[in-house]
Amino acid sequence: MPNTLLIANRGEIALRIVRTARRLGLRTVAVYSDADAAAPHTRAADVAVRIGPTPAAESYLSIPALLAAAKETGADAVHPGYGFLSEQAEFARAVIGAGLTWVGPPPDAMDAMGRKDTARRIAGKAGVPVLREVSVFSLGDDGFAVPVNVTYPLLVKAAAGGGGKGMRIVHGRDELTSSIAAARREAAAAFGDDTVLLEPYVERGRHVEVQVLADEHGNVLHLHERDCSAQRRHQKVLEEAPAPDLDPALRDRLHGWAVDLAREVGYTGVGTAEFLVDVGVPTGSAGGAWFLEMNTRLQVEHPVTEEVVRVRGERLDLVEQQLRVAAGEPLGFAQDDVAVTGHAIEARIYAEDAFGGFLPQAGTATRVRWPGAPGVRVEAGIEDGTVVPAAYDPMVGKVIAFGADREAARRGLVAALDATAIGGLVTNTGFVRALAGSDAFRDGEVHTAWLDTHPLPAPDPASAMVAAAWTVAAAAAADGGDGWRLGGPPADTWVELDDAVLRVSTARGEVRRAGEPPTSCRSVGDGLLALDGVTARFTVDVGPRSVEVSTRGHTFRFVRPSASSVAAADLSDGVVLAAMPGTLARVEVRDGDLVVAGQSLGVLEAMKMEVALLAPADGVVRVRAAAGDQVAARQVLFEMEPESEEESDA
Repeated sequence: MPNTLLIANRGEIALRIVRTARRLGLRTVAVYSDADAAAPHTRAADVAVRIGPTPAAESYLSIPALLAAAKETGADAVHPGYGFLSEQAEFARAVIGAGLTWVGPPPDAMDAMGRKDTARRIAGKAGVPVLREVSVFSLGDDGFAVPVNVTYPLLVKAAAGGGGKGMRIVHGRDELTSSIAAARREAAAAFGDDTVLLEPYVERGRHVEVQVLADEHGNVLHLHERDCSAQRRHQKVLEEAPAPDLDPALRDRLHGWAVDLAREVGYTGVGTAEFLVDVGVPTGSAGGAWFLEMNTRLQVEHPVTEEVVRVRGERLDLVEQQLRVAAGEPLGFAQDDVAVTGHAIEARIYAEDAFGGFLPQAGTATRVRWPGAPGVRVEAGIEDGTVVPAAYDPMVGKVIAFGADREAARRGLVAALDATAIGGLVTNTGFVRALAGSDAFRDGEVHTAWLDTHPLPAPDPASAMVAAAWTVAAAAAADGGDGWRLGGPPADTWVELDDAVLRVSTARGEVRRAGEPPTSCRSVGDGLLALDGVTARFTVDVGPRSVEVSTRGHTFRFVRPSASSVAAADLSDGVVLAAMPGTLARVEVRDGDLVVAGQSLGVLEAMKMEVALLAPADGVVRVRAAAGDQVAARQVLFEMEPESEEESDA
């Protein structure tokens, strides 16, 4: 075992690796960019070292900076986590060349399996089936062509890299040239290589992957399989183990193919062989499954394997196995010692707008509540106050549920996501909760393209608004009134949220919005409210200018336009926020200036657009950011204060 382990990563995976390393008695070193100076992983490790400014190219992707950090801290081993440099053979060779232990597979194996084109050839040599490659011909200025006997749809894939980048579906000949050109541009930008492959597109496919583990003594095992078919735009959102309703004979073939591939390239450590299984192929058929690619690293979804795999009755820690293999130890168990018990499902939590094109989001997580029920595991990279920068992958955590069978695990996951509340930041928590709770996922109908043709409905904020009004009124009653009780019967309170006025009667137990029938409301304790007889969990945070409500994974924010005095009420919405991550290009006022409604305060540059920032009302402006600052979505840029009598007289 090494003595000091440097973790060349950030967020939840860095925290996950620290946990195992500490249990094994290793000293740990975290690295961070300027954007992550206060991130949780920097506090979890024994030592934290700054490696550069925010851009990944100058920090987490900088091999010289990472090696310098290892030298400075006396680290004798490097774990790459996943993403960033984890699958770069160049980084592995640099670590080994510096005399350090590389916690990963041999660089030559990474080279061999890191490209889809070379991996296909190796798979063929090992006797593992692959989808036939479709020849493509360049016609110069006239675009591209394929043989006339080719059947559509086709899939264009980047030869290098993964994660859904450089991938396009071609439905007909008229889409061929534009799809290839777009895939090549995206691949070149993401991986520095515009090589693409074409193959038949399986429209109803399942993504089934096999976890392999090998040591330097010739032992190669499989740790059973996972199903990652629930995807949006070729990115996984729910993963589970074992794969449900998989033909036993096919399962055995997939396990055998994965082991054969690992042996073929001299693989050691933890890796994953990914396969495509055609849903339309009859059970017991000899065909219908093909090798896709091999991930030469620890996978994001590795916790579901850890939750169900037992070795001689004991749980397996895959990070520990990586460290032991890197130290030259033999595995210490055989294939017959490996068994599966129960079922586990994982939901990835991203800072993204799942109902707005899955656009990445950034900002500060003002309130974070993760579930803590038995059978639930959380791997999280954020806590109260964590800043989520726009510069990196938007995944902020994972929620994993284990159960005796798939349905128990599914119900456990739904309950866990109900108990998850993230405020101040837009996330996909409600989206994955709705997917896990759907009949389609319950019944095993979700395949890799299902979400592309079955969009989930956007959440209705009505129940959250009722919960917000009820909570505000209850707080006002407890405090003896704080400006919300504006008249009417003694037991009634009027609450303004956004453009709605709600009448709350705690005595009658109802909330009524103007022009609508009342909603019965009753608190049943522990964050639970019964609305019209339906009980749900609501996490409500009442702020001076807004109320934030989390329920069923969704978080809603309601503005409080009359939260304090009459003078302040006119300006209670006088906060100018960044609508998206970007750069505050110009500030056109000075702090303390008197401005009028509609006056330009500055300009935000974001996503190649300029957004004018206008004063929402007359008053005194307070400048909360400087020109040139990189700002997060919903960050406060300007605030308005009512004009004082002295300023007015002046």
